[in-house]
Formats: sequence, structure tokens, C-alpha cells
Amino acid sequence: MSAPILDRAYLAKDVPAPVRAGHNTMVQDLLERADKPGFRILEIGSRQVSSGYVLPDLLKHATYVGFDYYEGPNVDVVGDAHRLSALVEGPFDAVYSTAVFEHLAMPWVVVEEIAKVLKVGGHAFIETHFSFSSHERPWNFFQFSDMGLRALFSPALGFECLEASMDNPIVGRFSAFAAPYLRFQPVTGLYCHSLFIGRKTRDVPDFRWCDADIDQVVGATQYPPPQ
Repeated sequence: MSAPILDRAYLAKDVPAPVRAGHNTMVQDLLERADKPGFRILEIGSRQVSSGYVLPDLLKHATYVGFDYYEGPNVDVVGDAHRLSALVEGPFDAVYSTAVFEHLAMPWVVVEEIAKVLKVGGHAFIETHFSFSSHERPWNFFQFSDMGLRALFSPALGFECLEASMDNPIVGRFSAFAAPYLRFQPVTGLYCHSLFIGRKTRDVPDFRWCDADIDQVVGATQYPPPQ
């Protein structure tokens, strides 16, 4: 039996695959929506740490601001994203971040900060990890499903989800070092990347998570009823 046929058994039928913007195409969606004259794009986690592209090299029209915790190539503003609105001058037409949210100690705070610096009508482009190797410890705090990103960038905070998905499936199993009843059992539904693209539809002054309506956070979903 071929590898693709075997691997298909590890996919989860209820996990949405990317339609418009996946791991390799989200930046193109960003360019189409926000690389326009007069637009401003903020990248959170902009420091160049690999030999891949840097976003400003792809832009033809928009103004770019690179923000990172450390100084380095492609960084315009150095600071803590939990204090973003005090460190960058908004508003922005788009906020872009990839491989950062898993390293944020309080991602719900950073989402509020993004909402503060993003224009109404502006877009958030977020990519992070759902299943991935432990890395950059000790600051490797969270992993996010597509629904987790939807909940953070929710209507309660003034966002409309345009697309949320998971990409790059992983084939997994429990190791010989797991509990006896789990050893060598397959683990399905693993995906490396989770992605979210949303539009800010309104300002929400004095937002507090403890006051948020749970129905606005989880949308039209509900916890699966007992079987």
C-alpha cells in the first residue's frame, strides 16, 4: 500500500484544510489584500532567522514596519508584543505574524494589542503551530488549533474570521517510553501549522476577556454532546 493511502488514515475529517491561504500561500494572500499604496503592514516577529524571504522584499506599494523582541536584520522596532500599542505607531492595514504565537506568554493579551493597532477593516494574518517539536525553550508556551485562533480573534474582540485552517499533516504514534496502554498506538489528527485570516469589523473599547460573551468567542459552535 502506498504512503499517501496509508497517511490518509491519519487525517481528521472535521479539520478544515486551507482553501485560500495555507502555509505556503498565506503571504500571497497578504500581498493581494494589503500591498496597496498608502497601506501600512506590521509584522510581529520580523527578525530574519533563516535564509527564506523577508516580507519587505516582496512589497511593491505598502509601508512596512518590522517588530521583534530582539534586534536584528529586518527589525525596525524592538520590544515586547504584550505592550505592542505603546511601542508602535498605528493604525495599520494589516498585521502579519508567523511562528510567533507559540512563544507568547500571554497570547490573549497580544491579540488585544493587535486589535488596538489595527484599523477597522484591516486584516490579521496569523500562522503558528498546532503540533510541532519542542523548540526555543524555555519560551515555548502554547500550541493552537484553528478553533483556538478563532476564539482569540473572535467577534467578541471585533474580528470576523475569513479563514481558519490547519496545514501540513503529521503521521504520529506513541513511543516505547509511553505508558504501557499507549505504546506504539497511532496518533491521528496531527497538523504542523494552524492559520487564521480575519478582518477587524469594529472597535471594542475597554475590552476584558472576563466580560466576553462566550457565544461570541466560540461562534455558532458547541461542545459535542455526550454519546
